[in-house]
Amino acid sequence: MWWGMMLLFLFLLFSAFSPALAWIPVQDWESGNVTASVGSSGQCVCHVFLPDTTFPADRVEHMQQVSKDLIVEVEIQKNKLVKYEDKLVIYLAELKDLEERLTIMQSSPDDYIKLDFELLRIELREFEALASQLKNSLNFSSSLFDSLYIEIQNMTFIVNQLETYDKSNLEVIRYQFAKLQKKLEECQMDQDIIKPDVGNCNHTGILSIGNPLVVQLNAHLNSNYLYGGWGRDSKPIQGNENMHFYGAYSSPGMVYDFYFYSNYENLILRKAIKQYTLPNDWRGTGNNYIVHSNAIYYQHDSPFSMTKLNLTSSQYEYRVISAASQSFSYAYSSNQNLDFAADETGLWVLYASTQNMGKIVLAKIDEKSFGIEAVWPTGMYKQSAGNAFMVCGVMYATRSVDISTEEIFYAYDTKTKQERNLSITFKKFQDKYSNLDYNPIDQKLYMYNNGYYVSYNVKFNKE
Repeated sequence: MWWGMMLLFLFLLFSAFSPALAWIPVQDWESGNVTASVGSSGQCVCHVFLPDTTFPADRVEHMQQVSKDLIVEVEIQKNKLVKYEDKLVIYLAELKDLEERLTIMQSSPDDYIKLDFELLRIELREFEALASQLKNSLNFSSSLFDSLYIEIQNMTFIVNQLETYDKSNLEVIRYQFAKLQKKLEECQMDQDIIKPDVGNCNHTGILSIGNPLVVQLNAHLNSNYLYGGWGRDSKPIQGNENMHFYGAYSSPGMVYDFYFYSNYENLILRKAIKQYTLPNDWRGTGNNYIVHSNAIYYQHDSPFSMTKLNLTSSQYEYRVISAASQSFSYAYSSNQNLDFAADETGLWVLYASTQNMGKIVLAKIDEKSFGIEAVWPTGMYKQSAGNAFMVCGVMYATRSVDISTEEIFYAYDTKTKQERNLSITFKKFQDKYSNLDYNPIDQKLYMYNNGYYVSYNVKFNKE
């Protein structure tokens, strides 16, 4: 149809400007739906035959209106979707808050009454109703909604399970567990024939390490808290002779919370007598902290320094060690640039320096002035060691043998300034650990082993 009309247009155009076209035979113009002939008066007559002579203007207009309506509808649905997405973000945030509250209840279910569980159930039902409303409004299904429903159902199950706990029975179970742990520890000491000679260094060094005593999962009951430490005050003040501490985090770059317990039994029962939350300006890193003489010693990043929190006065102090480098950490964990240790001779900080080619430097801390009184450079490259600790002025470095075995493989004696290679193996509960410290009060090693409290008895060579 269209090419015929084009031929007609061209014919008329050329006829107007070129009389020579009149000499073209008429039959040459006959083609398809277009014919040409000469009328009785000698005029040119053209005939165009169109299959459909009616242009569908009404249908085009209808299509244009439908298109406009669709555009408006799409805009409306887009606005709705934005609103629903905003609501979904709010719902997910509220659900996360509910999860955090539930985690707290899991860690200490005996501190909650029946009303708390009922409120949780009401909120979970509201979440389920809101999720259903949102799903129906959007009129489609997705993995996001499916996972949301599963999470709500799981949380409802946990709430119902927690409510069945009986507070008095739970207290009895925890107390019995603490007694059992104590008996296990005493039994292990008898089996290893270890008789601690606390405070004395009348031996030639470590002979062996006992089997690991796995106390329990951390006080948060959270296996994601892989980085931290636990133990007891290595130089307790009067009245706090049995004080234990704990702190753990999900990242090696965070140190901000410490929990203190009056004794070992209350550590097991998770009954803290005090919690210290470090202010933002005093937060630390590295997880190689200790508690010594009722003060926490830990690494501070801004400025990079060793920091002391006096638990009696709640006063903070810091000292910059100019030679210490932030470039060297232990093999198991990052950020462990300053490692604090205590033994029968006093308080220590272990670090590596560029001057010593990344090898460990032992620094004795003057407890009164909180300064460095003496240093000993060693030949142990810090990044080759899993961790290190001090006993009677001797540094011992550890490394991994396999997934379940650790080895004390190096020692440096600050008295003789001599180093030697060793091979004293001991078992690990889990592969990696972020904190290992010796305590001269009970001559034990305290390890924070991937979220678990683990301790070891140390046997010394008396020859």
